[in-house]
Amino acid sequence: MQWAALIAWVATAGGGFVMLAIWLSRGGMRQSREAGNRIRPPLILGHFLLAATGLVLWIVYIATDSDALAWVALALLAVVAVLGFTMFAIWYQRRQRGPAAATGVTGSPGSSETPPEQHFPVPIVALHGLLAVTTVVLVFLTAIGVGES
Repeated sequence: MQWAALIAWVATAGGGFVMLAIWLSRGGMRQSREAGNRIRPPLILGHFLLAATGLVLWIVYIATDSDALAWVALALLAVVAVLGFTMFAIWYQRRQRGPAAATGVTGSPGSSETPPEQHFPVPIVALHGLLAVTTVVLVFLTAIGVGES
């Protein structure tokens, strides 16, 4: 089970890297200065850093079989999930409002360009989310001892 969780976590990270690269290449770091409901740098970077830290802890857990590390990794993953769901909500709400909202043409001054996160491919967002939920479940099951021999 711990190996399945690791594989799911690494696959989830792959999708996350794709979206982070898109966000950065489309000017995401400049969003802290712009008006409107956008994914801000502290949110996406915090999500990334906590997820990466949790993944490293999970790898150390596999190497050492320390139950405490499994629980710390799970706790970090819970925070990562909340941050991820927050970003998903921002992305989804803006997407649901249609092209005018996605391009920023909603009356907010100086925000006529499409927010970087609106360039995320829907299949990547969906796969990242599905893999993230799978990862959380597998890490939880491993932490509580399911599948131990």
